[in-house]
Amino acid sequence: MIRIILACILWCSAFVANAQDFSGLARLQGENNAFTDKRGGVQLDLTLTQGVPWRVFTLDNPPRLVVDFREIDWQGVEPEALDQSDRVTSVRVGGFKPGWSRMIANLAGPYGLETASLSIDDLDQTAQLEVILAETSAEDFRANSGSPKTPGWEQENASNVTATKQKPRDNDPMRIVIDPGHGGLDPGAEKNGSFEKDLMLAFAKDLKEALVRTGEFEVYLTRDDDRFVSLERRVAIAHQVNAEVFLSVHADALREGQARGATVYTLSKSASDKASAALVERHNRADMLAGVDLTDADDVVADVLIDLARLETQPRTQSLAGILHAQLRKKSLPLHPRPVRQAGFSVLKSPDIPSILLELGFLSNQRDFENISNPEWRATMVDAVRDALVQWRAVDAVAVDLLRQ
Repeated sequence: MIRIILACILWCSAFVANAQDFSGLARLQGENNAFTDKRGGVQLDLTLTQGVPWRVFTLDNPPRLVVDFREIDWQGVEPEALDQSDRVTSVRVGGFKPGWSRMIANLAGPYGLETASLSIDDLDQTAQLEVILAETSAEDFRANSGSPKTPGWEQENASNVTATKQKPRDNDPMRIVIDPGHGGLDPGAEKNGSFEKDLMLAFAKDLKEALVRTGEFEVYLTRDDDRFVSLERRVAIAHQVNAEVFLSVHADALREGQARGATVYTLSKSASDKASAALVERHNRADMLAGVDLTDADDVVADVLIDLARLETQPRTQSLAGILHAQLRKKSLPLHPRPVRQAGFSVLKSPDIPSILLELGFLSNQRDFENISNPEWRATMVDAVRDALVQWRAVDAVAVDLLRQ
């Protein structure tokens, strides 16, 4: 009964919001926006400058409340200030899909949806959102959790994207997809108020410009602003544009002293070391905590794709990794003691696209952080990656011609 009532409330709220004459993005208004403890459960109160379409649901493992809006400008919102409940362990906000924003609250236990409503003031058109969670059993919470299959919200998986492969002509620009890690409500690593998602987006844009200037490349970004893009969607974008190279850029964080310097990753079924395994787990967990449903992932299919990647693209990928490593060394850029590694990153699992993940460094290391924050250092890194791709394109063309003979 609760589910039926809730669905009706959400549909009606969205309908009313669409009927209003709104302009601009909604924002939080006032000082009473917070999660609070109420009657043994949790209550969320938000005042918005205008009503917007929205939906709310819970996810399990770990227990989370997810609220989606179309659309909220989170600028100036401090997620920590919203968390005034002992039963909420953390709150995150940010962009999720184009035109949609997301709020995620990690719950200290199984607190299920009891009521949810959005009302609009007739005088000033502000909207009041109220969500009440009540303590429930772990079994009931699990049974009532999951992403709703709302029309227009289907997850855009790589397996759902159809692209007609066209063999590039020899003189055509090579199509490259640059993937700036993280984004939106997934900030990535953080150091002294700087976020990995912002640093990587800036680097990706600079690299794109440098590659386009050569006249040898046609470059696409998996995101060109601060939005969340799932790991599967990043791979799907590469297939949609018929990419010939996929380059993901990151600057993660590991325990102090454990990692420093640039590292080039290629695909493997298993990580080459514990640090690489920890990074893979961190990347996949970011997707899960952002509300992406990973339950349909097929390990058997994944294994087959990895095998195909080894047979068809691994030699080309290893060649690219080696040339990139050499260019980084040539430019005297700091390298990890083991600069070329293997790991099972999801974004590297395209069976027919040479794919590399480049860690520019690690924000957990002070010297790396200072380098990555320095525009001159980043420009040197851009030059190294550009030169590596130019060199590899020429080498790869010869190798492909030999294979055709």
